[in-house]
Amino acid sequence: MQVWPGQAYPLGATYDGAGTNFAVFSEAAQRIELCLLHDDGSETAVELRESDAFVRHAYLPGIMPGQRYGFRAHGPYEPAQGLRCNSAKLLLDPYARAVSGTIDWDEAVYGYHFGKPDSRNDLDSAPHTMASVVVNPYFDWGDDRPPRTDYHETVMYEAHVKGLTMLHPELPQELRGTYAALAHPVIIEHLRELGVTALELMPVHQFVNDHRLADEGLANYWGYNTIGFFAPHNAYASWGDRGQQVLEFKSAVRALHQAGIEVILDVVYNHTAEGNHMGPTLSFRGLDNLSYYRLTDDPRYYMDTTGTGNSLLMRSPHVLQLIMDSLRYWVTEMRVDGFRFDLAATLARQFHEVDRLSSFFDLVQQDPVVSQVKLIAEPWDVGEGGYQVGNFPPLWTEWNGKYRDTVRDLWRGEPRTLAEFGSRLTGSSDLYQGDGRRPLASVNFVTCHDGFTLRDLVSYNEKHNEANGEDNRDGESHNRSWNCGAEGETDDPEVLELRTRQIRNFIATLMFSQGVPMLSHGDEFGRTQQGNNNAYCQDNELAWVHWPKDGEGGEGGEGKEALELLEFVRQMVWLRRNHPVFRRRRFFHGRPMEGTHDELSDIAWFTAEGEEMEQRDWQAAHAKSLMVFLNGNAITEPGKRGERITDDSFLLLFNAHGEEKEFTVPIDHGRQWQAVVDTADPKAVAESGPKVRAGDTLTLVARSLMVLQRPA
Repeated sequence: MQVWPGQAYPLGATYDGAGTNFAVFSEAAQRIELCLLHDDGSETAVELRESDAFVRHAYLPGIMPGQRYGFRAHGPYEPAQGLRCNSAKLLLDPYARAVSGTIDWDEAVYGYHFGKPDSRNDLDSAPHTMASVVVNPYFDWGDDRPPRTDYHETVMYEAHVKGLTMLHPELPQELRGTYAALAHPVIIEHLRELGVTALELMPVHQFVNDHRLADEGLANYWGYNTIGFFAPHNAYASWGDRGQQVLEFKSAVRALHQAGIEVILDVVYNHTAEGNHMGPTLSFRGLDNLSYYRLTDDPRYYMDTTGTGNSLLMRSPHVLQLIMDSLRYWVTEMRVDGFRFDLAATLARQFHEVDRLSSFFDLVQQDPVVSQVKLIAEPWDVGEGGYQVGNFPPLWTEWNGKYRDTVRDLWRGEPRTLAEFGSRLTGSSDLYQGDGRRPLASVNFVTCHDGFTLRDLVSYNEKHNEANGEDNRDGESHNRSWNCGAEGETDDPEVLELRTRQIRNFIATLMFSQGVPMLSHGDEFGRTQQGNNNAYCQDNELAWVHWPKDGEGGEGGEGKEALELLEFVRQMVWLRRNHPVFRRRRFFHGRPMEGTHDELSDIAWFTAEGEEMEQRDWQAAHAKSLMVFLNGNAITEPGKRGERITDDSFLLLFNAHGEEKEFTVPIDHGRQWQAVVDTADPKAVAESGPKVRAGDTLTLVARSLMVLQRPA
């Protein structure tokens, strides 16, 4: 076999049409072998003799796409010094573009013998672990163009590749649960009809099913356990794992782009699947433990601000390079449109504190590729000081956990919620205005993958996670949920009607709030997880989306009720998309727009009696109702060509009381209105909403929302 010196960059395996360049970083290893794996179980070892700045490299002519490989690191195994090299362990390439196979959790994949944590295990892990794969980078993108949808026109839809598609009755069996399913017309048409502009995918980086879960017959369904930051997860590929997963993912992105739908990835750069000191040796640990992980004062152990066993060392230039190279790769080669960063506060930790000016954010800010896509933070982790909603740099948007909590509290009837609800409804200026950000910095959501589904939010007071095998100890215990009078499934028609109305309240509130709305897959037709609010390990029908079918009754995504809810959600999304007053790019001023004859403020707040809200009205413990006037003639931001934007005006009526309440339409904010939304009776309004005049009195049933529209 010919072995040429090759190049130290790019890292990973780079195929050029005639052969492949291999490059891997390790400061800890004394020497590194590249192992070419053969289908008969044998391997050919090639020592990487060339080294530049601790990057070992070689070029091998004739090595083609589909070739499986790994590395063996020869060097010190001294856990007390933070060094864990062991040449018996076949290691994944941190820059592998594809990964083949799975882990069978044999003792050989660990650095110690079971029951003897201080021992050294020299069993060969190659027959029991995954392999890196050389991929062909060439792909026909045709006339693909990124949609580049502005934030103010964005409607996000969080989904799981497998969970969304596994049970769709119109998908071929062989495509269900795969990237190819995302590209199928039935999925794309559903998203388009729903009004979705961005599909936010739960983790698709190559991840590992935990040993503990495998022993219990469960699986890491969510995928927040990454081992390959460049590789699409191989189990989501329908036709092979020798690089086919890369082509299939690219094909899905191309199809979604053709439909005008962006692809955003939920990424997990805060930790890896190698866990704590008792975890397996799969890649980073065996190559250079000290460079990749945050260790404690005793280097045998790992700092853990993620709750998963380890945290990546964000002050290491090699970790920062890995993350930035990965992000650029997914934008330039895989053509994704943005990222949602899991436990993003951990990325800001250079030592213990959360530092919003950490090196990672500096790198993102100046990067000409990564800085131009959508960057969304989950602004918390489990470490001290980890709740950082509102504290990320101006380039970033954030999952607004305070929005979720406040909207839930309002509709379940919590006292003293009104003042904060007003802020959340109008874009959370208290969180984002001070550093120059806009309402669009707030990604608003009521539910997501983590927690109750929307149906379960109104059906359960308590979590019911027994199926997870942790005696119901896992998952959030304070859910701000309300079962509407019965825990779980019920035949009580009054309870069922109230639950459906509450779901409509949440959907309508979400769509009429300033910011960027995000739906969770299946909520549009009321899917249930039977009260499980932590279905991370449920790769089965409990967590998969059950698609509605005509003529079938019952809760949880089937029957007439589900289809009616789906139609309501579509109407709310499109009402938002058709009216710029609901998706403003600037915060409200609370005064009339200069240069117009309209003397009305851009926003006004009223009590149910039609009187302008005063401070005491906001602070009253019993206050659970209000009206909000949105002036479509006072939108201050211009259009794309500098033109003035005008819209219809709207009056939003919120009754979160447990009884019906009368509302008086304000006298001087419009003579005549038409009801366009009533969560208590959506069918009647959809057909022809009643006309309403200034001074008229409307009766809103308990816990309902009404929207009145006045033409511009």
